[in-house]
Amino acid sequence: MKTLYFKRKTYGYGWTPATWQGWGITIAYAVILIVLGSSVDTNNSREVMLMFVLPFLILTIAFIGIAYKTGEKPRWQWGNRKDNK
Repeated sequence: MKTLYFKRKTYGYGWTPATWQGWGITIAYAVILIVLGSSVDTNNSREVMLMFVLPFLILTIAFIGIAYKTGEKPRWQWGNRKDNK
C-alpha cells in the first residue's frame, strides 16, 4: 500500500498533511513564499508581478499537484462519515 502524505480534510474540500513528508512539503512551500514576499520591492508593480505573483502561481499549482498525487482523492465532506449497516 502506498503511503499517503496528505489525507482528506474532515470538514470542507482539500487536504491536510498526514506524514512528515507532507508536513515537510507544506513547510517548504510556506518558507519559499515568505522569502519571495520579503524580497520584493512593492513600489514597482512589474517587479511584484514577475518576482512574486508568477512564482506564487507556479508554486501553488505544483503544491496542489503534489497533494493530489500523494494524497487521498479529494471530495467535499462535512464530518466523519457514519455508515448505516
